[in-house]
Order: sequence, then C-alpha cells, then structure tokens
Amino acid sequence: MITVNPDGKIMVRRCLVTLRPFRLFVLGIGFFTLCFLMTSLGGQFSARRLGDSPFTIRTEVMGGLESRGVLRKMSDLLELMVKRMDTLARLENSSELHRAVGDGHFAVDRSSPSASLMERIQAIAQNVSDIAVKVDQILRHSLLLHSKVSEGRQDQCEAPSDPQFPDCPGKVEWMRARWTSDPCYAFFGVDGTECSFLIYLSEVEWFCPPLPWRNQTAAQTAPKALPKVQAVFRSNLSHLLDLVGSGKESLIFMKKRIKRLTAQWALAAQRLERKLGGTQRDQKQILIHIGFLTEETGDVFSPRVLKGGPLGEMVQWADILAVLYVLGHGLRITVSLKELQSNLGVPPGRGNCPLTVPLPFDLIYTDYHGLQQMKQHMGLSFRKYRCRIRVIDTFGTEPAYNHEEYATLHGYRTNWGYWNLNPKQFMTMFPHTPDNSFMGFVSEELNETEKQLIRGSKASNMAVVYGKEPGIWKGKEKFLSILNKYMEIHGTVYYESQRPPEVPAFVKNHGLLPQPEFQQLLRKAKLFIGFGFPYEGPAPLEAIANGCIFLQSRFSPPHSSLNHEFFRGKPTSREVFSQHPYAENFIGKPHVWTVDYNNSEEFEAAIKTIMRTQVDPYLPYEYTCEGMLERIHAYIQHQDFCAAPGPSPPGARAPQSPFVLAPNATHLEWARNASVAPGAWPPGYSLQAWLAEAGRACTDACLDHGLVCEPSFFPFLNSQDAFRKLRVPCDSTESEMNHLYPAFAQPGQECYLQKDPLLFSCAGASTKYRRLCPCRDFRKGQVALCQACL
Repeated sequence: MITVNPDGKIMVRRCLVTLRPFRLFVLGIGFFTLCFLMTSLGGQFSARRLGDSPFTIRTEVMGGLESRGVLRKMSDLLELMVKRMDTLARLENSSELHRAVGDGHFAVDRSSPSASLMERIQAIAQNVSDIAVKVDQILRHSLLLHSKVSEGRQDQCEAPSDPQFPDCPGKVEWMRARWTSDPCYAFFGVDGTECSFLIYLSEVEWFCPPLPWRNQTAAQTAPKALPKVQAVFRSNLSHLLDLVGSGKESLIFMKKRIKRLTAQWALAAQRLERKLGGTQRDQKQILIHIGFLTEETGDVFSPRVLKGGPLGEMVQWADILAVLYVLGHGLRITVSLKELQSNLGVPPGRGNCPLTVPLPFDLIYTDYHGLQQMKQHMGLSFRKYRCRIRVIDTFGTEPAYNHEEYATLHGYRTNWGYWNLNPKQFMTMFPHTPDNSFMGFVSEELNETEKQLIRGSKASNMAVVYGKEPGIWKGKEKFLSILNKYMEIHGTVYYESQRPPEVPAFVKNHGLLPQPEFQQLLRKAKLFIGFGFPYEGPAPLEAIANGCIFLQSRFSPPHSSLNHEFFRGKPTSREVFSQHPYAENFIGKPHVWTVDYNNSEEFEAAIKTIMRTQVDPYLPYEYTCEGMLERIHAYIQHQDFCAAPGPSPPGARAPQSPFVLAPNATHLEWARNASVAPGAWPPGYSLQAWLAEAGRACTDACLDHGLVCEPSFFPFLNSQDAFRKLRVPCDSTESEMNHLYPAFAQPGQECYLQKDPLLFSCAGASTKYRRLCPCRDFRKGQVALCQACL
C-alpha cells in the first residue's frame, strides 16, 4: 500500500504540494471569471429593474463588445497555459523517471497529478470558450433590438430649434464634447448618445424641451408639499446644544455662550410672544452651514479660541443659532463639506450637475466661505435656489461690488463680491450698510439688582484695555504712559509662559480670561479703552452694558480700502472714522468718547473728564435678546427674495404716482390716498424721498433728516415723475447702469435713471450728482425696522 511505502509517502506529499497551489489557481480563475461575467452580463437586462437608467442597454451593449473580446483573450490564454503545462509535465516526468531509475525505483503513479491538472485547465478553457459563444449570441440579440429602437427614435433625438429653448443646441454640442468631464453626468444616465443628452438637458436641467416620446409623469410630478407647521417659541435649548455638536474649540465656545444666555433667551421669547399677540408663524426648515469652520477652508479660528484670537464671528454665530431655534424653526447645522453635500443632495462628481432632489430647506444661513462651497457643488441648482441664501457678512457688501458685470467693468471686483444676490441677502454685524440686512448679535442684559451692584462697586480709577493679542499693544507706550498717571491699567493679553514684551510692566495683565471672569472685570472698571483695532467687535458693547465708558481713537483720514490693508479687498467703499462707528454714531457721549490719540492734550483732557463722569449700564435694544428675536422674526416673515416681483422698467408709466410734495416743498411723501401693495415690506407709507446735496451718499442724506435709507423703495423713485414732483428741471433723461442713479447732474440739467435693479444703492457719492434718496422712519432702538414693520 502507498501508506506503508516510504517513497509512496513522499509521492503523496508532493502531490498535495502540487494540488494546493492548483486549487488556489482554480479558485482564483473561477472567481475572476464569475466577477467578470457578473459585470459584463449582469447589466444586460438591468434596464428592466425599477429606477435604473433608461440608457443602460446602450451602455452595456457597447461594453459587451469589449467583454466579448476579453473572453476570447481569456480562452486563448488558457490554451497557451495548457500547452506550457503539458511541456512542463513532460519535462518533470522525464526528470523524475531518470531519478527513479538511478534510485532503483519507478514511480508508477507520478503522471496522475500532472494529467489531472491539464485536464482541469482544459475544462476551464472549454467553459470560457462556451461562455464567449453565449455572450456573442446575447450581444447580437441586444444590438439588433437596440438598432430597431434607435431607428424608431433617431429623428426624435436631434437637438430641436425651439425659440423657447435657444440654448438647447449649444448645450447639446457642449455635452458631446464634455460629458465625460464630470462623473455626475453618468450618474444621471448620460452615456454619450444624443438621446441621453436631450433627456438630461430636458429632465435634469432645463435647457431643452421635453421629448414627446418620454414618459413625463415622473418628471412633472413634484413632491407633495409637507403640511405647514406653526412655529412655537422655545425656551429649552438643550436640543440645540446637541445639534451644535462638538470636536472643535469654536463649537465648544459657542455652546458655552448659548447655555449661559439660555435664561435671557427664554425671557425674551415670552416678551416677544406677548407683543406679537398670537400672530401665526409658519415653521421654516433652515440649514445653517458655518463655512469658515470647515476643514476645507483651514478653520483658522478654532485653534486660536484659547489663544486670544478673534471671537466676534463665533459670538454672532452662537446668537444666530439661538435666535432661530428660540423662534421655533427646524434647524440642521453643518460644519463640514461632507455634511453639506449630504444635506443638500449633491450628486457624486465635480459639482457641475444639479441636486438630486428639490432643496428641502426654506432658508440657508452661511458665510462667504460656505457660499463658495455651495456654488462649487450645487451646479445649476445654485442659481435656482440662491434666493433662499442669507450670507453672514461682518463688514457688508455694497451693490457696486455685488453686481458681477458692473464690478468687473468699473474696478469694484474683489475676492468677496460679484455674487449678483439681492444686497439685502447679506447680513451684517452692525447696521452700517442699509443696502444689507442688519443681523447683529446680543450682549448680556443686566437686571436692576445687578445694575445697583455695579453702581456701588465701580472703581473710579480702573481701566481695561481692549486687545487680547500682544501685537495690538505695540507702539502704544506714549498714551499708555499718560493713562497710567490717572488710572490703574489692566490687560487680558494671552501668553503661555512669559509675559508679552509689548505689554508695559505697569499694566496688570490677567491673561486670557473666560467670558464670565472678563464680565466681572468690566463690572469693576471705569474705562474700557481701544487701541484702534480690532474694528467693530462685540467687546465695546459688552463693556458699555457693564457700566464702562468706552474711549476710542478718531481716524484722520478715515480708514478704507483705499488706504488701509485690513479693508483692502473687502466689498465695500465705506470710510471708517473710528474703531467702532456704531458706538460713536448710535450711542455717543457720555458712554462713548472718540478723540485724537495723536493729540496728547486732547487725550489727557478726555481721561480727566471721564473720571468725573458717572454713567449707568446701557445696552441698545437692538442688541438685547428680545431685540434680535424681534428683528429676525420680521425678516423671516417678510423678506422673500424668490417670489418678489421685479421692479418696473425705468421710466415706465405708472397708473398714478404715490407721491406728493411735502407742505414745506423739501421732499416727497407717500400720498394719503395712495394704495399700498398687499404684502409690501416695508410698507410704502413709511417712505420719504429726499434730494441729497452733491457729494453726499443716500446713507448720510437720510441720517441728516433723522431717517434711514431704504433701498427697497428705490423702484418707486426711478421715474421722471419723481424728479418732476420735486421740481427738478430735467432737460434730458437717460437710463444707465450706475450705482449712483437715480440722480440729477446739475451742470447739465440731466436726470439719470437706474437701468439695473441690482445696482440700487444707498452707498456711494460723487460731487457731480445730487442723488434721489428713499428714506424711512425706524423704531426706537431698532434701526432695522420701520415703525410699522413689525
């Protein structure tokens, strides 16, 4: 028996060694063949499955021709392997025979494994050959079927010349050349055929007319609108804290702020609910995408939260999250590009195709970084849905910079502008740009007990410096020395191990303080002093709310994009006359003092006067929780940039002018008998029209009369009738694209009307023109809303 023959044992072992790799080889060939067949043949009938692409047959027929060639190559390769294995087996048998004769043994069973190996390879080769024949038969049948279908539709898959779809032929031509440039086209079923181009351009995009032979039921059936749910004020913010998430220092900072202000938000919600008196409010589904915190933009803020970096943006975003949640709306919060793509329904690819589903959000709040990300990944859907976007924009975007064509032609193009949005979609931190909407933030409001405690604990000779980064202190030794003669100076400058050399030794530096401790420091201090930077942050309002006087530097000349690096590239021509223009213009003395720091005598005199001045804590209503809730509620209820009708063409005849000349003949007022369009917001009867002096912007001209410029009223004034009623002699009237129009050029007695509504602008001035300005009243402490706007 073999088992008792030592040489037999050796032969069995060798056979097993030979068969193990053989088994692996057979399994590998079998698995590869199975996978290949599933890939090549599994899709032949896939178009019959529900939801598959209507172009699958064509794609897989073309792919099948390649598959058939590959199967033949596999068969040829296996036949070559059989020949080589046969040769090797003969050589192996010959060598073993000689070795066996030399040893006096003859291995009679040695030829069996080799013969078995070749027989199995030959069987695999035959199977592959049979499969290739079957594939050939299936493909011939599929090609025949496809040719019949193509003959029936060939005349229906040509780019139509339809005047209602003038871009269709050009788009088809583009698809022929570029459809492989983005995988998203294949995702929507494009396969390189004319029919697939036309189906995509008519059903996914909207450049071509629907094809008559296509089933239009699915394409025309829009998803049913969900039943409207009424928004209900919320006072428990624990779920919002879960929505914000964690993992970033910036998010942790925002969550701490939201949690600390929970009680104030709840109280403010109760007050506003009583004020609204049961007004019905639809709940909105809102996506909040904080673009500057995404990894794709670098997220430079999170690492600096604990190192004295700027916190103004995170303060504002925390308050935006809180106000939208407290108002009762449904929120989805994202701080990564992947989350954004998932929530929007972005198809796989490079962002050239529309979204896979209708946008499930009524509103989107984001920043400039998020706006750029959406444009890159939403394809044509960005143009369709951009009216729902609200952009949080600290310093504002003026119409001249927002209008892409105009900005390019007239030198207003920057890295942040040219979006062609309605300028009111940009939402600022302070109400410095009436062309935009004022979003704001909140400061902590003190109750009467806390105010009494502050009055009794204030130190008359204690100053806190506004500036957490050492660089802000550089070069400020001169007026710090003057201040040190009268007050004890405190700082909150960040440092790790050694005291920052920029901070003088006579300054008591507390290091970077948590917000509650910083608030306590402000409640003891008499003075909060700014060094000229940072611009327009929340800290001065917090200091004034805690009973401090804010002292800041006057800029001469004013800082702007023309002379200061910080403002260069920002989409605004605004001139900043102090570190905090809102504090100077809307609060003023005795709470805010603005002096020339280069004038030592003026600076020292201001310090002496401040030490003798007594003030109570003060916080403007628009920066309280209730004020912000009131303002954002009004925006959500009334601002609609998607359905708003476009203004009449310049110079168009109106049925009857809604204006009359005021009794003192200085301006126009809304006529008492003039009707107001239903839903118009702000209501027209809050309008006054004034002719500004040459060189004055409408922003300033309205403020001169105790009013606010309201750009939504410009269409009412964009007519010859408005000039005529103001008794302005127009020798000629022209319509042009210019952000200063409508205006009157006095030397030539020429009147100019605005040609493009996107260029209506409160900002901008020229000594050549007297601008026609729309102004309105405003609620006390709430400059963003007119008296009848709530």
